[in-house]
Amino acid sequence: MAIVLIKGDDETLVAQAVRRAVDEFVAGGDKSLMVEEVGEADLVTDRGDPELTPLINAAHTPPFLTDRRVVVGRNLGLFTKADQVAPLIELLADPLPTTDLVLVWERASSSNRLAPVPKKLREAIKSAGVEEIDAAPSGRGRKSLLDERLATAPVELDAAAKRLVADRLGHDVGRAEAVLEALASAFGEGATLNADDIEPFLGAASDVPPWELTDAIDGGDIAGALDKLHRMTHGGERHALQILATLHTHYQRALGLDGAPVADEKTAAAHLGMTGSTYPAKKALALSRRLGTERLTTVIGLLAQADLDVRGASAVPDGAMLEVLVARLARLSR
Repeated sequence: MAIVLIKGDDETLVAQAVRRAVDEFVAGGDKSLMVEEVGEADLVTDRGDPELTPLINAAHTPPFLTDRRVVVGRNLGLFTKADQVAPLIELLADPLPTTDLVLVWERASSSNRLAPVPKKLREAIKSAGVEEIDAAPSGRGRKSLLDERLATAPVELDAAAKRLVADRLGHDVGRAEAVLEALASAFGEGATLNADDIEPFLGAASDVPPWELTDAIDGGDIAGALDKLHRMTHGGERHALQILATLHTHYQRALGLDGAPVADEKTAAAHLGMTGSTYPAKKALALSRRLGTERLTTVIGLLAQADLDVRGASAVPDGAMLEVLVARLARLSR
């Protein structure tokens, strides 16, 4: 038997990871006989309480007309408390040898966010040697995931084509699989393609992570910053208040370090009360030193006025207001 845990809060990427895991376990067998999926509708009682019993029962059911069964447990993010996951911990300690398990830690439809895996379940997963797959990594992990998709694609893309895919898809790596399949269907598997070949298949530019916008602004790249802004507001459908929240956080960190007795990124992170990676503190310290008190004061004034404008103080459309704001911020960084 084998067990895999798939984690992520991107529905498309999680679904793709689940499909690949199931295909690997089925290995050419009959899915209709081998696979049983237990999801949110099965795991919530009539009273609305999360209940693991249906998944446990499915995992303990012997195969019928096949040598093995594959049981997929979806929406396990429902179970956030230690007592709720106790039956799953017991299952991991003594699984049925003829059952392969695909456990999917994803957000439930009733939740706004994906809760972390409970500590006792994490320990049981580690003890059982469960393979863990981060289906929707962030930051550089998202780029590595796209690189993996391109490396295993049914078509071969030249360097320029790969750069175009990365630029056009941005943060939306989930689109890559459909695009690559469409290219293989149109040109044949194994075809070598350039940027001109693939451009019509890419569609509109997708969303980008917020740090791409702030990096472009910090670099004084007005055109690049406006491009990232447009992709966040159109491709990502982000509201103006979301963009402003990103910018407020970015500059508040720099303002918090202005004149502070910090010498490096570690002391900067401690001063800001940041935990984990010190890289954001390093960027904030560099920005604070580059802008200085006078320009930081100007920036905070621009952000405050933009916040008032979005809330009704101005008749200027939000999109135009954000474009002017981003251009001014980028100019101040030059």
